[in-house]
Amino acid sequence: MPELPEVEVSRMGISPHIVGQTIDRIVVRQPKLRWPVAPELQDLSGVVIEAVSRRAKYLQLETVSGNIIIHLGMSGSLRVQHSDLAPSKHDHVDLILRNGKMLRYNDPRRFGSWLWVSKDDSLTLLDNLGPEPLSSEFNAEYILPLAQKRRIPVKQFVMDNKIVVGVGNIYANESLFNARIHPLRPANSLSYEEWILLVDEIKQVLASAIKQGGTTLNDFAQPDGKPGYFAQQLQVYGRAGEACPICQSLIGQKMVGQRNTFWCDKCQLREE
Repeated sequence: MPELPEVEVSRMGISPHIVGQTIDRIVVRQPKLRWPVAPELQDLSGVVIEAVSRRAKYLQLETVSGNIIIHLGMSGSLRVQHSDLAPSKHDHVDLILRNGKMLRYNDPRRFGSWLWVSKDDSLTLLDNLGPEPLSSEFNAEYILPLAQKRRIPVKQFVMDNKIVVGVGNIYANESLFNARIHPLRPANSLSYEEWILLVDEIKQVLASAIKQGGTTLNDFAQPDGKPGYFAQQLQVYGRAGEACPICQSLIGQKMVGQRNTFWCDKCQLREE
């Protein structure tokens, strides 16, 4: 499933090609995605795309009248192509521009979404979200008071979008390993100094993943079709039973909050 870095890479990839361009029409071949494709999209002929932004894992194509909200779901991807290119299997939505290009959405599992929110409205999906992890608002001073009230595992805590958005499973595992913090430790057991370290590692891991085009796991690729390369740097994620890259101890694995969790018992000491 594309995580925040992959969505940010998609944003950066499509922005130069569609910002400032005028929508000619939107072709919907499969309206039944995770939620029905918003019917308001058919009324956007002649509207200019002013910006492409991201909130959590949602892309926002901003116009003067409102925003197209795109979520890639489990297997969705976006490509900028010539508008006369014939669709292939699972090409469900085409946003066709008047310059002869189009933004094409492919989604084999159909778990993504194309929604609409007008300028004067808000979208429930984006309400009550935590700060962006790469923003200055996400810091130890912000997160420590929230963590002091919670005994859930710290990995599960930082993956809560109401606490901070976009810290997906891969990046939570890697950040905790880099910070030498065991993922099963209660969130309220971390000291202020440990939160400073973990927040910094989360920022560094996500920034590195974005720089390298995301993580290629399953079927993610960048908008130009190239794979992401961060997977080559994964130190614990998906490496259960292998040697820790630091101490050579075997990497452990357990389901935490219904997500695979990986750690090194020697490098990440668990404090009860």
